[in-house]
Amino acid sequence: MGALAIAVERPDQTDVAPLLVASDAYALSLYPVESNHLLAVDALLEPAVTFFVARLDGKAVGCGALVRKRGYGEIKRMFVDEAARGRGVGRRLIVAIESLAREAGIPVLRLETGTKQPEAQRLYHSAGFRDIPPFGEYEADPWSVCMEKPLS
Repeated sequence: MGALAIAVERPDQTDVAPLLVASDAYALSLYPVESNHLLAVDALLEPAVTFFVARLDGKAVGCGALVRKRGYGEIKRMFVDEAARGRGVGRRLIVAIESLAREAGIPVLRLETGTKQPEAQRLYHSAGFRDIPPFGEYEADPWSVCMEKPLS
């Protein structure tokens, strides 16, 4: 594997756009529209959001965001390009997001993923997340899995 770097970057960069487009297409291929909870680029540019990009030898291959909410942080837009999967990119993104959340004093991280993504569920469980009932704006959905990890 080449050099993998994770950094806070803007989500509206030209070389990051294909990742977000691929993420959208992947989610829409698995779930009905009403079960997709994707943040658009303009929402990712909000002050309460920190967007991370994973680069392998300089090429954008993954992304994820920390959204600061009242009492918790939410992981959004986690995605790794198919060609880069299995190389620890997702795990490194989670570590970076967790590190920033801890520094910010966020007591717990939460996320929502889907039932048709067992690899993502395994990754989150192995990183210490546990299944929880729907939180925030999420409602019970047969396609949805919510998780959290206490940080304190």
